[in-house]
Amino acid sequence: MIHSDFERGFIRAEVMRCEDLLQYKTPAAVKEKGLLRIEGKDYQVRDGDTMLFRFSV
Repeated sequence: MIHSDFERGFIRAEVMRCEDLLQYKTPAAVKEKGLLRIEGKDYQVRDGDTMLFRFSV
C-alpha cells in the first residue's frame, strides 16, 4: 500500500532490482537496459526492489 503521505498525489513508482542498480551503477543505465518498470499504486513491493516515487501535490 502507498504510505498516506504519498497517497493523494501519487502518480507512479519506477521500480528496479537492487542487483541491477548495483551492476549498472545508475538508474539511467538500468533504464537504458530495459530493466526499469513503471508500477501503479497496487504494486506489491518485493524484497530487493529499489523505487523512485513520482507524485504531485
